[in-house]
Amino acid sequence: MILPPAVLETRSARRLGKIEMEANEEKNSVLTQRPLRLCGEIRSGHSLWHEAWKQLRSNRLAVVSLWVILLYFALALYGEGAYWYYKTLDITPAYQQTNLGSEYLPPHIFSSHPLGTDNLGRDVFQRTVQGARIAFQVGIITSCIAISIGVIFGCLAGYFGGKLDDCIVWFYSTFASIPGLLFIMAVAMVVGKGLLGVYLGIGLTTWVGLCRLIRGEVMKHKARPYVIAARALGFGPLRIIFRHILPNVFHIVIISFSLRFPAAISTEVFMSFLGIGVQGEPSWGIMISNARLRLWQGVWWEMTFVTLAIFLVVLAFNLFGDALRDALDPRLRTSEK
Repeated sequence: MILPPAVLETRSARRLGKIEMEANEEKNSVLTQRPLRLCGEIRSGHSLWHEAWKQLRSNRLAVVSLWVILLYFALALYGEGAYWYYKTLDITPAYQQTNLGSEYLPPHIFSSHPLGTDNLGRDVFQRTVQGARIAFQVGIITSCIAISIGVIFGCLAGYFGGKLDDCIVWFYSTFASIPGLLFIMAVAMVVGKGLLGVYLGIGLTTWVGLCRLIRGEVMKHKARPYVIAARALGFGPLRIIFRHILPNVFHIVIISFSLRFPAAISTEVFMSFLGIGVQGEPSWGIMISNARLRLWQGVWWEMTFVTLAIFLVVLAFNLFGDALRDALDPRLRTSEK
């Protein structure tokens, strides 16, 4: 039986409509099921930070170092609270009050002065806690200054290249050619003695290494497919740098912070020991400078406990920084696998 063309066209249209409806239903089912599958993949997968934390927990030395750092941080917070408490009440802090009747008391764990007293009867333990406060202030502020400069210059030089890269490379090469300690001391002397000079002296002179690392990583990442795709979508350079590239190299910033922190503490102690650092506060450098004059009298505890405090915090940061680098560096993780 031969059907008229109009009937055939009607049946074909119905079949096509039916096929399109089935395709749309299948597409909708896939779209509704895909997010659930993705959620399951995300929940079952592990991020870089999760794997890094897992590796850190398996390293007992790193865990012990982290607890030591947290203990020092808690003491620094206590010292900061005590400092502002006495400053708000406008009274002489207990760690600065002299008591000539209690000078040179030896350490005794069950006494009111567990680490002894100095030549003016001031409690060594309270002054050591205040030294931890100053050390953490210097470490955090100087690291933030150096990291900010290094990251900005490194990202700009690595991404744009050309004359801007040449200028930044010349700039940090000039900085690197100047002896670091002399430059820090010169900046501190120009700004003036005190914490501000320490902050600027260390922060403005220790950004070169991080700038080099970030520049190299950004040069490598700007040729990656995700950056090329971001350019094709019309994203601006600053958005690509700070929203796409920087999160992928941020592990370098974290590692640099953990390794830069103890170096800043050591530099501040040295500057305060020379008398161009902290003024009028019980910095570890000032305490060592004062205690060395009394070693020949047999007063060993002030020098010993302050030196031990510096040794422990620097050692803890260095060990934790090495473990953090092993956990976050993709090259080391790939080589281990």
